[in-house]
Amino acid sequence: MVLVIMDGVGYGKYTEGDAVAAAQMDHVRALESQNPHTQLKAHGKAVGLPSDEDMGNSEVGHNAMGCGRVFNQGAALVSQSIHTGALFTGQAWKAILSTVQGSGGTLHFIGLFSDGNVHSHLDHLKAMIEQAKQEGIKKVRIHVLFDGRDVGETSALDYLIPFESFLQTRRSSGFDARIASGGGRMWITMDRYGADWAMVERGWKTHVHGEARQFASAQEAVETYRREFPGIIDQDLKEFTVAEQGRPIGTIQDGDSVVYFNFRGDRALEITAAFEEEAFDHFDRGRRPKVCYAGMMEYDGDTHVPRRYLVSPPFINRTMGEYLAASGVRTLAISETQKYGHVTYFFNGNRTGKFDEALETYREIKSDVVPFEQRPWMKCAEITDTVIQAIGSGNYDFIRLNYPNGDMVGHTGVYQAVICAMEGMDLQLGRLAKAAQEAGAILVITADHGNSDDMFEHEKKTGKVVYKADGSPKAKTSHSLNPVPCIIYDPEYQGEYLREPYAGALQEGLGISSIAATCMTLLGYVPPHDYDPSVLRLHRMDQTPGAGRLG
Repeated sequence: MVLVIMDGVGYGKYTEGDAVAAAQMDHVRALESQNPHTQLKAHGKAVGLPSDEDMGNSEVGHNAMGCGRVFNQGAALVSQSIHTGALFTGQAWKAILSTVQGSGGTLHFIGLFSDGNVHSHLDHLKAMIEQAKQEGIKKVRIHVLFDGRDVGETSALDYLIPFESFLQTRRSSGFDARIASGGGRMWITMDRYGADWAMVERGWKTHVHGEARQFASAQEAVETYRREFPGIIDQDLKEFTVAEQGRPIGTIQDGDSVVYFNFRGDRALEITAAFEEEAFDHFDRGRRPKVCYAGMMEYDGDTHVPRRYLVSPPFINRTMGEYLAASGVRTLAISETQKYGHVTYFFNGNRTGKFDEALETYREIKSDVVPFEQRPWMKCAEITDTVIQAIGSGNYDFIRLNYPNGDMVGHTGVYQAVICAMEGMDLQLGRLAKAAQEAGAILVITADHGNSDDMFEHEKKTGKVVYKADGSPKAKTSHSLNPVPCIIYDPEYQGEYLREPYAGALQEGLGISSIAATCMTLLGYVPPHDYDPSVLRLHRMDQTPGAGRLG
């Protein structure tokens, strides 16, 4: 059985801007029209986020699919911890403050500067600044990473100007809080999976040493870069420091404390390593300040990174991967670098490593280090090559793969590139379906959230496209709130479950957490009783553990 995760591919709400619907995806549409299919929820409460206004993301999506049930995720946990005051009574927060109070140093906050609620939320940052002031901290510096992916692509000033007003109202003779440095999230600091350590190096030099172009304010930096680089979007804004009389106002020094306020782990691990690791060889850090460092959450539960964190992540156990390994199922997990951690770490419930070295194979195809709109097909062909070979080898019972195209190219906002990404991926799905038919394998085709299905900004009230001054549609680079597909392609179907009518054979109204039970049932196993239900309507499949075609 092969689980195919088309990252960032959903069913669009609007005709205009739906690159999934506009692309020529003959293979996916044939698979859908000729096989059982349904739509699954992939956002909000269906994946453990605070409300159904919150878009899903790859981290929580893979958690939900691999874990078979929904856990409260980062945003909800942090908000709850702030609301109850637990964050501010924990040992990590006390250590952060006591270090600064003892040294007379500065409290620094680094993180994604938006309310996208995927990696961070500005409300969390504001609450910590307020609390720091109440507890007598004198000096705070904020190092902002502009978003433009989980929120509007050029919305930086919509967050920056009100935040500057917030800081102004909090400043007093005894409390000095200011933005000190920043840049776009895809240019500095927030690399993941070792794809581009140069991003982290630029961030380190900017935040720690103040080595970047100087401006009088963050707003001036944004406005200047927009003039100098027409069409640049927030995620790509160049690095900057805020300076007075030629000196950066917020370099990080010995005795300071640093909070990385992103709660999501994948884009937090590398900058954390730069602050924490003694044996560090990814770039020359130069002066490495002795600081008290904390992450918002524990970003890796197995290696316990960071050493200090403000909010404990959800404890997730009994995942599908663990169940299948204990049952002797031979598994291959594969994607390219950009999503490799999602089919391994996140899919396994935020767990690094394998459950069984003898039964599990993890394969990473190295991503190209270029802007995704320049290679919109990414590595979907190479992934498919490996999976087809694995299917034919007979060495695996269960294969899970992620095609990153719909998400990574979708975030660029380049509509033509997204069309190309969808059509390139569709060609590979055609190859995969042929290999499955020849081997008698089952394909379960789904997605972790929407993105490419909603590429234009629309007015909330009217649904009309928002146009820029030049008459072109304003690109949307964030995820969508749209449902995602679930298609069951079973060329050797033997009547175990309801198959027709194709559009009504599967359960409706479920979330992507039901993928785990679906896969386990198709593999011939009975899912744990507390897993969310399978999408299958069982017809005559034997309901004893180990039953079925693989039992």
